[in-house]
Amino acid sequence: MELRLYDTSSREKRSFVPLDPNNVRMYVCGPTVYDFAHIGNARPVIVFDVLFRLLRHRYGADHVTYVRNITDVDDKINDRAARDYPGLPLNEAIRKVTELTEQQFHDDVDALGCLRPTIEPRATEHIAEMRAIIEKLVAGGFAYVEQDHVLFSPGAMNAANSVLPRYGALANRSLDEMIAGARVDVAPYKRDATDFVLWKPSKPGEPSWPSPAGIAVEGRPGWHIECSAMSWKHLGETFDIHGGGIDLVFPHHENEVAQSCCAFHTARMANVWMHNGFLQVEGEKMSKSLGNFVTIRELLADWPGEVLRLNMLKTHYRSPIDWTLKGLEESAKALDDWYRIAGDVPGGRPADAVIEALCDDLNTPQTIALLHGLRGQAAVGHEDDRATFAGSLRLLGFLSESVAQWDARKQQASGIDAAQVDGLIAARTAARARKDFKESDRIRDELAAMGVVLKDGKGPDGKPVTTWEIAR
Repeated sequence: MELRLYDTSSREKRSFVPLDPNNVRMYVCGPTVYDFAHIGNARPVIVFDVLFRLLRHRYGADHVTYVRNITDVDDKINDRAARDYPGLPLNEAIRKVTELTEQQFHDDVDALGCLRPTIEPRATEHIAEMRAIIEKLVAGGFAYVEQDHVLFSPGAMNAANSVLPRYGALANRSLDEMIAGARVDVAPYKRDATDFVLWKPSKPGEPSWPSPAGIAVEGRPGWHIECSAMSWKHLGETFDIHGGGIDLVFPHHENEVAQSCCAFHTARMANVWMHNGFLQVEGEKMSKSLGNFVTIRELLADWPGEVLRLNMLKTHYRSPIDWTLKGLEESAKALDDWYRIAGDVPGGRPADAVIEALCDDLNTPQTIALLHGLRGQAAVGHEDDRATFAGSLRLLGFLSESVAQWDARKQQASGIDAAQVDGLIAARTAARARKDFKESDRIRDELAAMGVVLKDGKGPDGKPVTTWEIAR
């Protein structure tokens, strides 16, 4: 079946044809490591993990290269380092901040069921590639040196009579619109308002490297050049897919296209540009001032990571998502049920209908609707039905644990002592056996107050059985 993806650049859903089926290449902008990642940061991580899994399924795990960068040079990192480690030299403090925060990020996204990218480059390890691109841009007349800065000129790009795309084409804006809509940095070293920094001098104590283009003082790269350098190093001058959040279309991705295409004289940097939509919390924009700013780590204290993952995938990746408590509760109940039906079943081949839905621009809402149907078949069908259901779930990144691990994860997140619960259930069962229903009801109420819901039923032998779950 055909894989079709929505391309931001052409503004249409297009058939995906890799440049090389033996090496499908994808780049996604990763975190700036200065603090815990918030739930909005988790959206592109989960979205492009699903795409990574789908590409691996279609082309083979050994034929897909997924690069997601680590930005470890940034003003926010410098500020955090100076705040947290005032007694250390800044560079040493920066290293402590980035190493700690990168580990926090990995721990959090691992808990969300995300595969590690094939390559995870750090910006500071690619200064040579940044310098090389900058030198090419200066030599080609697309960038200039002024007051120890190197700046890119969108005007020079658009004046070039070549295969180059128009600056602003990705964001679908004219230069005038970009000037009007941007927070223009007015500086004496800029020739035009839209010119942006490729390299700048470092302040005393900041990280610094030998500058390109004959600049005598040491400096540091601008933000946009980092991704152009890392994608070039690991994926080549042109590759298949570039992804990220919708907020990165302009200026970050627009500037990446400009740098890469002008440096290598290509019409495209990536054949497909994909962007996920914004995230709100309970109908409002997430912000610290509103008190609804929530990190992945905070949510993982209350919910298993797969609950967060399912809650994210219930909305199509290009649509805005409203992150709600009710949605989390519904996702938790669905996963409890799925684990009960298929948690310990070896995964079979995913259902063709699931693959078909994912091949339609990652239509995860339709995919999840199909999963509910497969669940019904698995509950009453043969082992083949359960295996297909389990295989479909695992393709989406679910059922990464055994049923016992899943139950333990829920209990850990809720703070409930499973041994205590089991003991109270045993006491209640004994009370019911001796027909002491007053005591039985009292224990049920005690468990309910702890956040435990009981389900009375019968086992295969016809004897009474009581199971329990955490109330949400």
